[in-house]
Amino acid sequence: MTGLQKYRRLVRSLFLISLAGLGICSYLFLKDRIPDHILVEEGGQTPVIFHFPYSTFIEETVEAGSREKSNIPEGQLHMEGNLPAGRDGLLGEPAQGNGSLSIRCSILGIIPLKTVEVETAQRQKLYAGGTPVGIYIRTNGILVIGTGQVDGLDGESHEPAEHIVQSGDYIIGADGKTLSSKEELVECIQTSCGETVHLEVLRDGALTELEVTPVQTGAMEYKAGIWVRNDAQGVGTLTYVDEAGNFGALGHGISDVDTSTLLSLKEGKLYEAQVVAVKKGQKGEPGELSGVIYYRDSSRLGDITENTVSGIFGSSGGGLLTAGMQEYEIAYKQEVQPGPARILCSVDSSVKAYDVEIESVELNKKEVNKGMVVRVTDAELLEKTGGIVQGMSGSPILQNGRIVGAVTHVFVNDPTKGYGIFIENMLEH
Repeated sequence: MTGLQKYRRLVRSLFLISLAGLGICSYLFLKDRIPDHILVEEGGQTPVIFHFPYSTFIEETVEAGSREKSNIPEGQLHMEGNLPAGRDGLLGEPAQGNGSLSIRCSILGIIPLKTVEVETAQRQKLYAGGTPVGIYIRTNGILVIGTGQVDGLDGESHEPAEHIVQSGDYIIGADGKTLSSKEELVECIQTSCGETVHLEVLRDGALTELEVTPVQTGAMEYKAGIWVRNDAQGVGTLTYVDEAGNFGALGHGISDVDTSTLLSLKEGKLYEAQVVAVKKGQKGEPGELSGVIYYRDSSRLGDITENTVSGIFGSSGGGLLTAGMQEYEIAYKQEVQPGPARILCSVDSSVKAYDVEIESVELNKKEVNKGMVVRVTDAELLEKTGGIVQGMSGSPILQNGRIVGAVTHVFVNDPTKGYGIFIENMLEH
């Protein structure tokens, strides 16, 4: 075999390997875009998961008992019944039994991708928000942000908690005493008089005991060099309220700015708030809505009971419902399509609807609050804010007369764009 023949064989081999790699990557990409399950309204149409251009080579086959219908168009099969047993909450009431309906997705009807389980539910209605709200939460324990050095009475620098407590730990007790605030922790360290303090700490949900020996930094003054936080506050946007007064907001969880971890919630309150200034967003620098929060009992709107990756949730007892709020049916995520939409938000003194474009939809996004990419097209909103700014998180997204989700994040390098979460995912909290 000549050198030229060997070279040609090598080139062919590399080409085939590259082609196989591209095929595998494409297969995994398509499979990853298919959700494990979808919800369909009772009596509604079996959805088409993939639309053009994917529909040209991905076949969807409906399987229901002994029935099988391939290459289904919109509306070919109707759904009856309720949710399977054990599934409850805002998306529908639990029912007995579990249907066998599923959609098998394959490439050209030959190469299987994934089987999607189809569940039925009663389509819910929600009152869309858009109003600014003040948020205050207390953590379940005292959050450790980090450790640092302290100057001892001996003239030396010490870091007594280094490699003992970690960023993201929650201190819940010290020397057998339950702690609920950072002030109590400071007092415990002060009264130790330099003796070892036994800490009870929650780390990744597991309880552990640690020992820290404070350093004397002055006359009757002792420090452990632990930087902590036990509360957080800010302004966000209300997404929805249901008829029972249950609410959802933000579309993403409240995380600590230093540790980037989701705050463990002990209790929280929702208060009236008002936008007083707007910092316009620009490339590389997100904008922000600045607001005033009215921390008084008469301005309290509700109690926050959950802080999750898909938003904050709680109950208002109906106090959040106002005469100006409009009720909408929810859209299931497979019903959301790229195209025109609107968002509801307040950037001055009232809630208004602004035009946006849903640019892309991912039904199986691993980060639940990044299922949509939304671009602001409204000239008025672009003039006021530059697009999406901090504080607009939770602004409801409306499309085809339904509430489809909420704004969650802004693109730092393009403030006209941001992510959104499906309302279905918020209701699954």
